[in-house]
Amino acid sequence: MDILFLSISMGAGHLKAAYALKEYVEKKYPHSKNIIVDTFKYINPLAHKVIVDGYLKMIKLKPRLYGKLYSLSEYKEILNKLSNIMNIMLSPKIERLVKEFNPSVIVCTHPFPLKMVSYLKKENKISTPAVAILTDYVNHPLWFHKNIEAFIVGHDYIKEDMIRCGIPRKTIFSYGVPVSQIFLEKKEKSLARKELSLEDKFTVLIMGGSLGYGNLESAFRGFGKCSREMQLIAVCGKNKQLKKRLEKISLSFKNKKVRILGYADNISTLMDAADILVTKPGGMTISEALVKELPMFINSPIPGQEERNAKFLVTSGAAVTISKNDDIENILCQTVDNQTRFRHMKEMAKTLSTPYSAKNIVNLIEGLL
Repeated sequence: MDILFLSISMGAGHLKAAYALKEYVEKKYPHSKNIIVDTFKYINPLAHKVIVDGYLKMIKLKPRLYGKLYSLSEYKEILNKLSNIMNIMLSPKIERLVKEFNPSVIVCTHPFPLKMVSYLKKENKISTPAVAILTDYVNHPLWFHKNIEAFIVGHDYIKEDMIRCGIPRKTIFSYGVPVSQIFLEKKEKSLARKELSLEDKFTVLIMGGSLGYGNLESAFRGFGKCSREMQLIAVCGKNKQLKKRLEKISLSFKNKKVRILGYADNISTLMDAADILVTKPGGMTISEALVKELPMFINSPIPGQEERNAKFLVTSGAAVTISKNDDIENILCQTVDNQTRFRHMKEMAKTLSTPYSAKNIVNLIEGLL
């Protein structure tokens, strides 16, 4: 089984989903050949820089504008005109790649390369089976393409919504977003805290995504001002300035043990050590936290897919939302101190989790072949 993974580095989640599935494939098929392609970067580095850098700057500086564009993309008439032009221009290099690599299957973890694959199959330029993995807990027309053998979604409600939109039921599978196998290895909280040289007490993990975006600073202040004793871990990603600001802010905290990290490659252990996760609701972070059965406090979602991710989690009971001016002490009283509600949040996280997503997707691919 040789797989060509097509993704785009708009945030870390799309590529991480590809790497998680690749990890499982190579464990089951040690001699398989699999490659992950950052599609725009492969086709045209300049186009990659313009599109991806523009996206990252927009969500950081003009998130509401991004939200409006996201909503606009739901109107298929406009969407199809723009995407068809893009595919005619960019797909020939993907066609050559497919023919040279000759994969058993193509897996797309972003809708842009999926559209290219659909276009190439429509034009009978390639015939390789294709699988789409939706990395957010939302349904969106960007993923609606013909000639795709399977769509992997995070929950049955997304499946039913896609069916109502005309996607054949037999092609949609509620297997969830694949996560790295390390997240399936759960450690006792006390052991995880010991491994991290932390105290064995109530622990809050605050994360801002791979780039440290989101209003992490206000969440950090809010939890730091709480009178109750707790332990705070803040992960700032690649945002060095944010890390410096948090270090300065933490000097005024009382009854708090604070650990401030930059980029962290031990998120699985950090989640094992935590009692709650404070995060912006990126699809991959959500999926990892659900596997860890970790209640979430959702902070500053990006307008568009992340707002819908947040709505899904809150409606399901696995999370609550917090904003800049909220009384964190009061919210903790309503959630963590309410044993029934806090237990329910953990149970719902477990119910929504899909720890065997990678295994189920590979079994599906085997059936397609």
